[in-house]
Amino acid sequence: MSAPIVVSGPAAWNRIVYLEHLPEPVPHMQFALDDYETIGGTSAGKALGLATLGRPVLLHTLIGDDDEGRRVRGALEASGVAIASLASARTESHLNLMTRQGERVSLYLSAPADPGTPPSTELAQAMRDAPAIVLDLSERSRGLIGAARATGRPIWTDIHDYDGTADFHRPFITAADWIFMNADRIGGDPRPFMEQCVRGGASVVVCTLGAQGAIAISAGDHGRMLRSEVAAVPVEVLDTNGAGDAFMSGVLDAHLDGVPLDEALEAGARHAATVLTTRHLHPVLDGLLGLG
Repeated sequence: MSAPIVVSGPAAWNRIVYLEHLPEPVPHMQFALDDYETIGGTSAGKALGLATLGRPVLLHTLIGDDDEGRRVRGALEASGVAIASLASARTESHLNLMTRQGERVSLYLSAPADPGTPPSTELAQAMRDAPAIVLDLSERSRGLIGAARATGRPIWTDIHDYDGTADFHRPFITAADWIFMNADRIGGDPRPFMEQCVRGGASVVVCTLGAQGAIAISAGDHGRMLRSEVAAVPVEVLDTNGAGDAFMSGVLDAHLDGVPLDEALEAGARHAATVLTTRHLHPVLDGLLGLG
């Protein structure tokens, strides 16, 4: 069996509340359309996606010795995700206010503090052996960038709704070979920023566009920019949480199989579609969490 992909970043226990519309910043009342608890965290989503695609995966995250942490750990391990965790006073927890159109406001109820320790001997070896290292946005992952770059292994990152200016994201963008993002805050046309990232050293930059699919910019010969696109797979959408993570997992899995970029994007779109049919980060959690 191949060495595990190392994924570093958040795993959380979340309460999801669906509303008719997101709250306006004035006192008012709304009735929730639905609410439930589930696993959250972008890195948990990617790790679940990779594991269910048959890839060995090691998730490095911060988990507390609390009820939420035990739920997160138990469900992830039961799904085939190996965990290399650091102890935290509390497990990360969010209250996500959602609409059926996929709009979201995430309220952080608890956010574990990065202890700032270097990677353990076991984690450092796992990164050296990994076919790819995924560094998701977090203080912990930011502190691992140097160690990850020193391995020479390809680094994948997800900068989500980056606005083009936030300083926190910059080290991830500089370090990554593959960059994933969405177009929510980058402006009307994400391609100039994507091309800038490729000129800065990234091999591929992928921007998801929701129901419009995704586009990719990659480095061609003699400084040329190559453009690819993929349509979203039609599906009846139940919940959009985790779709971007599943898309990236599908692309990474296909890329490691050696397929061309266009085919890898199609694999990502197919995998994302499976997540849109469940209200959890991945359908594998439907039975494990017993929440329907």
